[in-house]
Amino acid sequence: MRYAIVESGGKQFRAVEGETLEVDRLPGEEGMQIAIDRILFMADDADFMIGAPTVSGIEVKATVVDHFSGRKVTHFKYSPKKRIRVRGGHRQKYTRLMVDFIGRPGEVRKVVRAEPKQDAPKTEPKSISKKQDRAVVQEGAKKLTEKKSPEKKAGKSGKTPAGSRSKPANKK
Repeated sequence: MRYAIVESGGKQFRAVEGETLEVDRLPGEEGMQIAIDRILFMADDADFMIGAPTVSGIEVKATVVDHFSGRKVTHFKYSPKKRIRVRGGHRQKYTRLMVDFIGRPGEVRKVVRAEPKQDAPKTEPKSISKKQDRAVVQEGAKKLTEKKSPEKKAGKSGKTPAGSRSKPANKK
């Protein structure tokens, strides 16, 4: 698996071949191919290249999948005694990129696309009759009552164990 650490919009991202990457809004139409020129690190299994500050001779090509807005971030400024209430918000614009190629210019490699993970098929729970359900509940109740409760037992002399005090009976 070949991947690279790239810089776009002053932020660093991990670009993996065959996966998508969400960066700040870039100019370009959907389906347009772009090249990311600031590559800080590139790794291919055990081989890796570290840039100082960038790796030369390596290019990352990506295709613009779509442009979208992020979640809304709201802010509220409040000063109670001055009657100031200011409410505002912002939605950041992003571009989703599909990383097509990481490597040297002119290098020909077959890029293995990452397959989406498939969840195991969900099975329906077995239906239980009312009798079976009642039996399960009764078993649980038995287990709860069978648990030993700590009881204070009298010793050989018939006195209460040491450390436990009981109130003396009022004698007349």
